Amino acid sequence: MFQDRGVKKVITECPHCYSTLKHDYRQYGAQLDVIHHTELINDLIERGKLKLNQTSDLGKVVFHDSCYLGRYNTIYQPPRKAVASVTGQLPVEMERHHSKSFCCGAGGGRMWMEESVGTRINNTRVEEALKLDPRTLCVCCPYCMTMFEDGVKDEKAQDKVKVKDVAEIVADSLISDNMITM
Repeated sequence: MFQDRGVKKVITECPHCYSTLKHDYRQYGAQLDVIHHTELINDLIERGKLKLNQTSDLGKVVFHDSCYLGRYNTIYQPPRKAVASVTGQLPVEMERHHSKSFCCGAGGGRMWMEESVGTRINNTRVEEALKLDPRTLCVCCPYCMTMFEDGVKDEKAQDKVKVKDVAEIVADSLISDNMITM
C-alpha cells in the first residue's frame, strides 16, 4: 500500500511503530524515511520554524528513555534538546538512562497484563523517577505515557507530578504566531 500510494516518509509518535516501519517493513519492500516526532520537533526548533517561550513552570523535568526509541534505535538527543529549548536546561536523568534505561513496563504486551508476583515494572520505574523530586515526568511514547500515568496514580503523586510527552511540553510553550513552513 505504501508503494502503491507513493509514501516515502512517515512521521510517528510511537517508538514501536517507528522501529517496525523503519526496520521490519523493509522485508516487504518498504523503503521509508521514518522520523520520530521528537526528531521532527527538535529539527523544527533548531531551524527556527517553531518559536518558543522559555518556561520554568514545569519545575524539575525528569526524562524517561523509551526502549524502542533509545536502546533499539539509539535516538537520545532530539527529545532532550527539545525539552531544553523550552526549559533552558537539559532534563534530569534517572539513574538508569540512555542505553541502560529501564523499561516502562508496557513492552511485549505487558501493558494489558496484571502482575501477580512482585512490583509492577511501571511502579518500579515511577519510584525511581519520584526519588528525584520532579514536577514533570517527560516521555516520548504513548505506551510510556500510559504506564507512567498509572504508576503516578498508584504512588498517589498525581497532585504534585504531571506526566507529559515532549510534544505537549513544546506545544504548551509555542508563541501564538507560529506558522510552520517546511
